[in-house]
Amino acid sequence: MAEQLLDQVRDVFEGQIDFEGQKLVENLVNISLSVVGAIAFLVGYFLQDIKLAVYIGLAGTAATFLLTVPPWPIYNKNPVKWLPVAGTAPPTNIVIDENMLP
Repeated sequence: MAEQLLDQVRDVFEGQIDFEGQKLVENLVNISLSVVGAIAFLVGYFLQDIKLAVYIGLAGTAATFLLTVPPWPIYNKNPVKWLPVAGTAPPTNIVIDENMLP
């Protein structure tokens, strides 16, 4: 029971996402920061308020950070299935500086 709980906590902190999740995160970051930047600029321009524009930009950046940085389970829906290690023997007859290694 405790081992299963520890494994779940370890999985959360390891931050594993798959390649499709990386692609999704990259798209989310690009789109959300572009939209937030455009909204912040337009609001700041039309209201002539640089302070409000900066706050909107910071809030949007923080929201993007919370959306993309934690390893949410949605980013690991297609994990890579690695091949098992075949019965490989360690290399033999390695010579380093004229000394034979076992």
